[in-house]
Amino acid sequence: MSEHHTGPVEVGAPMNYAEHEKTYNLFLSATKLGTIALCALMIAMAAGFFTTAGFFGGFIVFVVLLVAGTIILR
Repeated sequence: MSEHHTGPVEVGAPMNYAEHEKTYNLFLSATKLGTIALCALMIAMAAGFFTTAGFFGGFIVFVVLLVAGTIILR
């Protein structure tokens, strides 16, 4: 059936919580920045393809939205 174990439940190396928190915060920051970049890209592509803005107009929209989103993110 089941075995009865006595002793510590945790085995292995102890968790480095400070490093875990830094990694998690980096992951969250990268996810937020990636989301902002993709949203800015989609809006810039819509401005470039469906209006008379063209490639350079869409690029300017992308840069402006990326900078604004990064500033608001902080």
